Amino acid sequence: MRINIYYGGRGLIEDSTIYVLNKLTEVLEELRVEVIRYNLYEDLKGINMLPNTLKEADGIILATTVEWFGIGGLMQQFLDACWLYGDKEKIQRLCMLPVVISVTYGERDAIFTLSKSWELLGGVPCEGICAYVENHIEFETDPGYAFLIEKKAEMIYRQVSHRLKNFPTSAHIVNQTVLKRNSMELTPQESEQLSIYVSDDSYVKKQKEDIQELAQLFKGMLGDGEEPDTSSVKEEFIGELIEHFKGQDGIFATYHFYFADEDKNLFIKVSGDKVECYYDEKGEADVFVKMSKDIMSEIIEGEMTLQRAFMSGEVTAKGDFKTLRNFDMLFQF
Repeated sequence: MRINIYYGGRGLIEDSTIYVLNKLTEVLEELRVEVIRYNLYEDLKGINMLPNTLKEADGIILATTVEWFGIGGLMQQFLDACWLYGDKEKIQRLCMLPVVISVTYGERDAIFTLSKSWELLGGVPCEGICAYVENHIEFETDPGYAFLIEKKAEMIYRQVSHRLKNFPTSAHIVNQTVLKRNSMELTPQESEQLSIYVSDDSYVKKQKEDIQELAQLFKGMLGDGEEPDTSSVKEEFIGELIEHFKGQDGIFATYHFYFADEDKNLFIKVSGDKVECYYDEKGEADVFVKMSKDIMSEIIEGEMTLQRAFMSGEVTAKGDFKTLRNFDMLFQF
């Protein structure tokens, strides 16, 4: 039997999640279970390939630490990769034990997110470990907590070894009917190959360069030697933002997006159900967001949300963070 552990924390010495995982590993190995741990922070570029490791597992443990809000960007990226590239037939046979240790408020929300995510992927979540830890030394030296952790290890061992059934839930019906991707259907082998390509920065960079080269070629053919029309460059993203704007009464906000790779400033002004989008050199705004143009393209194409990009560190922001969170509600791609 093999159980994979996917740890989405930062690997800090005082992180009690690591203590819990070590305790779970100790008990499972005593039961002659092979335990493999994957620390997501150690290989950020390889997260998209990790769903391929689910194939050898009989059960998994998803563990994360709540340091300020939610399950964290690394664990979210792994779950996204499972949705995009994972073998859904294999996931349906996998039991998952969620482990969430919090140093602030929100451990119950986080463990619900892990369980719900795995359920929507088609898998079977077990009753996990959820705790708020104020003093990691007191928590790790308390024999009562160690006993509870040992019981959870024995529980997932019995769940996996005896292939115990859970009661059916409506989430599986939703998964089969509503949560169908609009993209092309891929075999597990094709999904695996795609995840390798996505994780290869040189391949992705080469593809982008090829696309840009082709775009310039066709622009030259269509322009017939004339000067390129720069008006379309000035209007970039504006049409899509206006098209997908969903105004909300009582919401007034100004966003300043700075595209560092092209040194351009895009301003968005929201006044209830009205919106203005324009490029300018400078201006005042409630929120300043620094990103690359590629990230904005991913947001507009529906591949990324601004909140997720911020949590994963791909964009930086300062100002009113409530206004920042409202962006994904106001602009629905």
